[in-house]
Parts: sequence; structure tokens; C-alpha cells
Amino acid sequence: MKHLSWSRRFSSTARRRTIKPIILLPDRTKPSFLDRPDAALLSLQWPSPPRNILITKKKRTPGITDALIEYATHLSNTYPGLNIILEPDSAAEIHDTLPFPVYTYEPAPPNGTPQHLADKTDLVCTLGGDGTILRASSLFSHATAVPPVLSFAMGTIGFLGEWKFREYKRAFREVYMSGATDAYANQLQLPDRADLPSSSDDPLDIPLSYADIRGKAMGSNRTARVLLRNRLKVGVFGPDGTRINSSVDQDTYALNEVIVHRGASPHLKIVDVFVRGRFLTEGVADGMIISSPTGSTAYSLSSGGSIVHPLVPSLLLTPICPRSLSFRPLVLPANTPITLRLGEKNRGREAEVSIDGKRISGGMGVGMQVRVLGEHVKTDTGEWVGGVPSIVRGTDGIGMELKEEDHWVGGLNALLKYNYPFGDQDHSESGGRA
Repeated sequence: MKHLSWSRRFSSTARRRTIKPIILLPDRTKPSFLDRPDAALLSLQWPSPPRNILITKKKRTPGITDALIEYATHLSNTYPGLNIILEPDSAAEIHDTLPFPVYTYEPAPPNGTPQHLADKTDLVCTLGGDGTILRASSLFSHATAVPPVLSFAMGTIGFLGEWKFREYKRAFREVYMSGATDAYANQLQLPDRADLPSSSDDPLDIPLSYADIRGKAMGSNRTARVLLRNRLKVGVFGPDGTRINSSVDQDTYALNEVIVHRGASPHLKIVDVFVRGRFLTEGVADGMIISSPTGSTAYSLSSGGSIVHPLVPSLLLTPICPRSLSFRPLVLPANTPITLRLGEKNRGREAEVSIDGKRISGGMGVGMQVRVLGEHVKTDTGEWVGGVPSIVRGTDGIGMELKEEDHWVGGLNALLKYNYPFGDQDHSESGGRA
């Protein structure tokens, strides 16, 4: 009995792993995004297999916590050399149940982002709804290059989520193997795992190659499809020009929108609006929204703004409950600088500023400015940079482009009930009446 008792304690100790800091991880593997002939979506090309996988989940949802454990266990068991990164609260919650170590980071400072995360993360996976995707994107809100995002819709609406969780094995395989065909052309020259140098002191030094996953290729020309979502570059400045939106004196990137609103104040706000440095109007409203095309189906839509396809480079300027009925939403080119300034006429002396749902500490006083510009996602040499690379479904065969765009059109119809007829429940998928 003593022997069994001792063995049980030993087994429990071996299973329990400490939470490790992400600084110990190898540096990030950056993929390329390649144009495809006559196609709007891009192809994901890894130079070598991704190793560091950040998984974020919807908070305070037990069912999703169980899904996180299942997903992380599958990745660790199926793909060699993979490192799982979790948010601090998730790591503390589940690391005892996993037979492998997990990595995490220190919480971000006010108006900041977690240190080292952007330099260590190869791929982001989200388990939740659109809010989970926004939270994951905000972790890289001061990074010019965001890792690809693989999203599983497990939330309330899930307009941005592309995959169902039951598809996670196929979805991750598609992303992990994307671009593997080039490496497989010379697979006989790749070393076997037994021939690679190893160290028991630091297993992260073991080099990885596609030889680790020989036999798991998806076939020729099967690459993951990427929808590159443009972000907003946002700067919040005091009356003296001091930046207050970032602790590192740089712009904050927003996937959805930046909002100047009255907050808890009962009074309308008076906001001066400038476009390309020229005064446009004095807006009297509950607030103002500047959104990206991705954010056009969020708060901006609820405030009467237009729906814009995420591939259209643009900025949306939408008032929230304006006093004047002639104050209509605007759609502007993405390279148009927009400035919002809190005017002297305000009865309440301060407004709130939120970037993708996160309040900027300190609020916005009279004379302060919010400056917004669309993000550049393509260089002069044609290289795709910036944005949030969202993994979407890839299809092959005739009518491929039509199918690739269906995730957005289907979302408008199924989730937003676009132009849904009143009193007619027998409505065919093609838009005609039965």
C-alpha cells in the first residue's frame, strides 16, 4: 500500500507542470501572404512549421474551458515541438490538468500590450465570439505585424468567426501545413528527428522541419486562405500634444473602431471633426465612431452606418444619436486622416475614448484630439504587411472565388438577417420566394 501511495504521488507530480514565461520561447516564425491569380483572398505560406501557438478563449464560460483543454491537448499530442501560450488567467486555471508545460506573459500596463508576445507568437487561435477575436487583436495593438488568426465561433453571434469548433482538427491541419508543398519537394534531404541535435537542458533549441510531419501533407496547391483585415491607426493626444494612448509613444491599432462618447455624462458632446486637416463640422451627438470595414457591422451599424466589405480600404465616420437629422454617416478613403477634437462648448468637460472596447485611461478633456488613419497593408514592392490576417475557408474547383466570398455574404444573411422579409418565414437561400 505504501508503494502504491508513493507511486500515485509521483505520477501526480510528474503530471503537474509549472507555467513558464514566453521569453523562453524561440522567436516568432513569420509567414508570407501571397497573391493568387484572379482571387481576392491571399495564400498563407510558412517558411517552416509554426511552433508557438497562442490560444485565447471567452471568459467565464465552463464549456469553452473544456474545449480549450481538448484543443490544447490535441495540438500537443499531434504536432511535434509545439508550444502552447495561454492568457495569464487561463494558464492559472487549467495548467494543472495538462501533461505538458504552458507559457504565458505578464499582464499589460495601462494603455499597453504584453511584453514579448508579438515577438514570440506564430499563430493565434480564438475560442469564443467576436469579442474574443477583438481581445486577441488588442494584444497586438502596438505591433505592425499580427500573427495569423484562426477563429472558432463559440460565442453569441460569431460574425467574424469562420470555423465551428468541431472542425478544429481539420482547420488547424490546413493552417499548419500551409506552404508545406515546397518543403516536401526536397523531403529526402531533410534530416530525421534522431539526427537532429538535442539538449535535455533546453529542448526548445531542437530545430524543427517539415520532416517532423512527413506523410501528413494535404496535397499540392492546398494553402490556407487569408482575409487581410485593415486596421485603424489611432493616436490620442492632450492639448499640449502629449500622447496618452500608449506608454511607448506610438499609435494604437484598432481592428473594429475608435469611439468618442459621452460615457456616464447626461449631456450631448460637441466634437469638432477635421478631414485631411480641414474643418468639416461641429458634431453635437452622444458620440462619434470611426470604424474600419470590419467594424462596419458592429457599433457603427447599430448607429446607422453603412455595411462595407472588409476588402474595401476605407474609413467610416458615424455619429451616435446626433442632434441634427442631416448629420449622416460618411465613408472615406483609408488614407484620409480624420481628427476628432472635444470643443470648448461642452457642458460636460470630459468624454470617454474607447479603442476596440477598451477604455483609454484618463478619458478625453477639452482640447484633446483623437487622430485616425487607415493602416497601410501593402508596400510599394507589393509585399503584404500589417492588418489582421484572418484564416477563412479555402475551396478548390469551379466557382472557387464565389465560394470563398460566401463566408461574408452568408454572415449577412444568416447572422445579420440582411433585408429579411417581414412576415415571410418561407424564404429560400437564393433570396427568392418559395
